Amino acid sequence: MGNLLKVDELQIELVTARGVIRAVDGVSFCIDAGETVTIIGESGSGKSTTAMGILGLLPEDLAVLSGSVRFKDRDILGDTKALADVRGKHIALIPQDPMTALSPVHTVGSQLREAVRHGGVRGKSKEIARAVELLEQVRIPNPETQLGKYPHQFSGGMLQRVLIAGALAADPELIVADEPTSALDVTVQASILDLLMELQERTGIGMLVITHDLGVARLVSDRIYVMKDGAFVENGEAEDLVRRPQSAYTKKLLDAIPVLGPWSAAKTEVGVSA
Repeated sequence: MGNLLKVDELQIELVTARGVIRAVDGVSFCIDAGETVTIIGESGSGKSTTAMGILGLLPEDLAVLSGSVRFKDRDILGDTKALADVRGKHIALIPQDPMTALSPVHTVGSQLREAVRHGGVRGKSKEIARAVELLEQVRIPNPETQLGKYPHQFSGGMLQRVLIAGALAADPELIVADEPTSALDVTVQASILDLLMELQERTGIGMLVITHDLGVARLVSDRIYVMKDGAFVENGEAEDLVRRPQSAYTKKLLDAIPVLGPWSAAKTEVGVSA
């Protein structure tokens, strides 16, 4: 069986007033069905740019220079028709900030119905039924009532669940989750991560997770790629990479994990001195 997603030597340039900067410098990785691959790095490392480049969602000052992105053996990089065929239907995006990702002037129900229509469901009653089903899948209580509410009437964690529901609307094979918990409180983060892992176990979807949080990466990943200055400095099986990091940069990321009181034992467990 071939890879679900295969990225080869992807290069992306950033055009600035001071010249051209290599934002992503020849990165390669692959994702199989049912597998979670995480790209981790500090702000500005190029991890989100990599994800948006794959999806063809780069801003105007960023452009793909070279490389290939194959989804199930179809090259989609820079191919407008191919991207239109797979984006939202076969590859779905969970954006970083739910408050800005959803329109404040439309109900959650109307926005979910739009995602459902994009997935091929037609007819008001069918669209509503599918939207209710999606909210039930992400464990939002009283889904029929929630459809009539506006985004500002939801908490951040509930809005993130709505975004996950929207991503699932077309039964995608791959989900790209760009910092899916960074805008949430720690306790809410845990419930969202649990939900993502539960959905993956039930549906067998592949996931590409973008995060700056090594704790998140360790929890959800099968494999982790560590990114710095647009390039991968290390990659490996999640638990092995966390316990036995090879690069100085990965070790610095581990050292940056905050430790308070009794939690120092958890840090020592993964091989980091408290």
